[in-house]
Amino acid sequence: MTQIGIVGAGAGGAAATFVLDEALPDADVTVLEKSGGLCGRAATRRHEEVTYDYGANYVKDDDERVVELLTEQLDSDGLVDIPEPIYTFDEEGVVAPGREADDRKWTYRQGLTQIAKRLFGRTEATVHRRTRVESLRREDGTWSAVDTDGTEWGPFDVLVMNPPAPQTAALLQGADWESPVKEPLVEAVGSVEYRSIWTAVLGYEFELDVPYYGLVNPGKDHEVGWISREECKPGHVPDGESLLVVQASGPWSSAHYDDDPAENVAALADHAADIIDDGRLRSPAWSDHQGWRYALPEEGVETGPLDSAEQEGLYCLGDWVTGEARVHAALANGLDVGERIVNSA
Repeated sequence: MTQIGIVGAGAGGAAATFVLDEALPDADVTVLEKSGGLCGRAATRRHEEVTYDYGANYVKDDDERVVELLTEQLDSDGLVDIPEPIYTFDEEGVVAPGREADDRKWTYRQGLTQIAKRLFGRTEATVHRRTRVESLRREDGTWSAVDTDGTEWGPFDVLVMNPPAPQTAALLQGADWESPVKEPLVEAVGSVEYRSIWTAVLGYEFELDVPYYGLVNPGKDHEVGWISREECKPGHVPDGESLLVVQASGPWSSAHYDDDPAENVAALADHAADIIDDGRLRSPAWSDHQGWRYALPEEGVETGPLDSAEQEGLYCLGDWVTGEARVHAALANGLDVGERIVNSA
């Protein structure tokens, strides 16, 4: 029986697991996830009757395989499209209509984490949450992982790395692995730059009367990069309420990442009020926040070292491999990697 280990239960890891379980029913897949949730930055929380996606906001329909996965292969119950458009705002916070697009913007009534939950739910894989991998070892042609509690996992014939590139590079750098493949791989993965994002979630007991779902700052010249309205997602926000997800720009997020969260929330609420031109938004009824240290990869990775590592049973996947910080890109890459593992079996 082929033993496969996957570090990280993000969208890419879930998609790869789905492919492996379908094509290699005799394989034993073990997933090690450091957090208590699934689907990485495609994360969902709840506050009383409110559901909100506080990391990635939705899934685009830019990849035919991902469209088929979500609409045909998986249970599509609760899969919803966001009909309202996305507008833009400039350096001065002036809002303008964006480009009209026919792209769908998908989430679920229960939130984006449903993607990974439904993918893993279709498999026989064992997912261990709150299991942070601390070190890796390559010995006698197999891989092993040790978590922060000292538990050893493996041996695995194949090891798949799903964490963000900086975390993957750190694990590979410290791995007990003698190979000419190692250093070029560590250098390639470690060179992927990331943008940090600090997010405020702002709840209000009134409805906003605006024509858009989201606002994006395409010039990247404002303290805020993105604002979206969760009430535009069917099933997320009760009637008569509003919920804004306000994501700060990369420079602002880096500069204020470790500041007092209450001060950050207040500052982003002020920015939202100015951009949307509604002073009521300065005083949310409730709030939440999240800092994403490794939120958005700025570029893809050099693929040569990754190809060489695959010859030794080590695979890397995620949106940072493609260089496109989108959920559909992570899913598509996971499908690709799963197929390559199947073809090499």
